[in-house]
Amino acid sequence: MDTKPTPFLPALEGLRAIACCGIIVTHVAFQTGADTGSLINRMLARTDFFVPVFFALSGFLLWRRHRADFSWNLFDASNRRTVLGYYVKRVGRIMPAYLVTVGVVLLLFPVAGNPEWWQMLSNVFLVQIYVEGGLLGGLTHLWSLSVEMAFYLVLPLIAVLFGRRSWGIRVLCIIGLALISYGWAFIPAFASAPGPGALNPHIMPPAFAAWFAVGFLSAELEGRITPRAQTLIARCRPLFWAFAVAMLAVAASDGPEGLTHAEPAEFARRTLYGTLFAAALIMPYALSGRSRWLESSWMQALGRWSYSIFLWHMSMLSLVFPLLGIGLFQGYTALVLVATFVLTVPVAALSYAVVEEPARQWINAWWRDQRRKWDTTTASKDTAKATVASQ
Repeated sequence: MDTKPTPFLPALEGLRAIACCGIIVTHVAFQTGADTGSLINRMLARTDFFVPVFFALSGFLLWRRHRADFSWNLFDASNRRTVLGYYVKRVGRIMPAYLVTVGVVLLLFPVAGNPEWWQMLSNVFLVQIYVEGGLLGGLTHLWSLSVEMAFYLVLPLIAVLFGRRSWGIRVLCIIGLALISYGWAFIPAFASAPGPGALNPHIMPPAFAAWFAVGFLSAELEGRITPRAQTLIARCRPLFWAFAVAMLAVAASDGPEGLTHAEPAEFARRTLYGTLFAAALIMPYALSGRSRWLESSWMQALGRWSYSIFLWHMSMLSLVFPLLGIGLFQGYTALVLVATFVLTVPVAALSYAVVEEPARQWINAWWRDQRRKWDTTTASKDTAKATVASQ
């Protein structure tokens, strides 16, 4: 059974708020020394599993919208414009707020240190994960945006390869794509731990194919769920959340603590736990969308600001320690966490209002104008050809 997808699912906006808060928790846990020891501490470290939630959300939203948009025919003007428009909108969504954050942190925040020009450029162009020493203080978390950008770049190719095939073939291809993640760490060149500042294969885009695939599969299932199944899924959401928490506990108990480099088998298992964690949180809302809690005004606001919250929280965290007179790895996790939220949310709201949303709207409006000009030119040429042909 296929039903027409709802254009916007506000529950997923609220879920973004939960995801960005979870990522802040894991970074605070690391920097206060609360990421090792007890099971609860190790679970705090594993709230980095909200990164796969973000990746799955991107996979879901973009696959449901663009799966059948592209073709191999680059000689077709309409297809070229579709591809170009997709990239323009992705850049407009990500880069303005990102560049402002990077520029301000590099210029004004001591945590950035004194980077070399090539380190700064690698961050400006979102290629820091491919450059040795590219991860800079206050910006280290942006490795995940570098992965996201790689996903945005290849999505049209993935869509061309199997986006218009039958539903069963698409699902099989998505599962095959996900399997890349589980073999990635076993490649001999990637098995050993990288040295300080060296490239880390565990944060390269292929390592996260399974997490994006969760979103793809959610999009494929979305239109095939009956109303009765949607109601059942909604009623079972507490069980899905319990399962997600269980995945945190299992991952916290399996493998090295803290930032220790995982062995290939450990990394594959951690990737699996992250996949299941993301699926447990994304699918109940992607397939059965309404949620009074996630659609509340506060959760919607935090969801809108979530990208800017993500961008700014590490630099704000770097200010919390000197402001409170607390050293790194000296505890006070709850206090540091609250202070980080108090600093980050207003800055994020300002970034959204002044940079992120105005830039997105301006770029989208500019693109619509370009499309209208091209369409007008094409129509004029077609009219001229028809006139010549009739003479």
